[in-house]
Amino acid sequence: MRLPNLLLLSAIALTPFVTATETSVKLNARKNTPKPANITVYAAGDIADCRKKPAAESVAARTSDMIASALEKDSNAIVITLGDNTYPIGKPEEFSDCYEPTWGRFKERTLPSPGNHEYGMPKALGYYNYFGEIAGPERRGYYAKHAGAWQILSLNSNLDPAQMEKQVSWLKEELSHSKQTCTLAFWHHPAYSSGGHGNNPHMHSIWKILAAAKADIVLTSHDHDYERFAPLDGNGDRDDKNGIRSFVVGTGGAKLTPMFLPKAATEIRDNNTHGVLKLTLQEKSYEWEFLPVQGSNFSDKGKGSCH
Repeated sequence: MRLPNLLLLSAIALTPFVTATETSVKLNARKNTPKPANITVYAAGDIADCRKKPAAESVAARTSDMIASALEKDSNAIVITLGDNTYPIGKPEEFSDCYEPTWGRFKERTLPSPGNHEYGMPKALGYYNYFGEIAGPERRGYYAKHAGAWQILSLNSNLDPAQMEKQVSWLKEELSHSKQTCTLAFWHHPAYSSGGHGNNPHMHSIWKILAAAKADIVLTSHDHDYERFAPLDGNGDRDDKNGIRSFVVGTGGAKLTPMFLPKAATEIRDNNTHGVLKLTLQEKSYEWEFLPVQGSNFSDKGKGSCH
């Protein structure tokens, strides 16, 4: 059941989840500085598709049920979408009729990112009209948040070259001024993937910038499967000490798709199971676990340390 708007806004205000531009409480001035709270994140992309079944019978309803149940038990948990929130072209009615009854149940606790299907509408108007300010300023599709000890960066992988340059400049600025211990970035098109779409070279410049800043985690989707990579450096080579650990999580509800041969850095992958990735973001480390929908057996879990 949704909280009334006033109560919901109050609940959000109590979470340790603030915009990067807000002035942080100066806890360092206190003698007994409390540790940042652990933050739980539930993430997936390629989500709401009601072309063959109504929303209540869609796979997105099954994955959203998992998340909604978890959110009821954890007022600090947040949700990340990895693009292609609706199908086939991101029309306003796709959001109102398919996304809203499923993943829209926790819209106010969601950090979204746009996928290529959203841009089936001019300027992705369905996406930006639905999410509003939650999708970031100026309908540009990228923004920054803080959650506990983590800097969280939502990026847009659908931009033209001129807009991408502006995003690159913004990203460098955000990374240079961050006081957070750890960094997580997410967008739609994976820089590296063994799924049907493969690597996306237009995101390699973003990857290099994040790797140079020793970012810790990158989340993407686009390929309708699950894949976890070993940590990779700015050139996409394995670097267990300083590399970025990345996940492709295109398992939110859309039909799963074939995969090519695994990459050298692929650690585990599956294209038979819908579900969501659960991340526990700690002060200097993180844990991950892929949660399959009921009736599926595939899972993946582990932990890592921030750089």
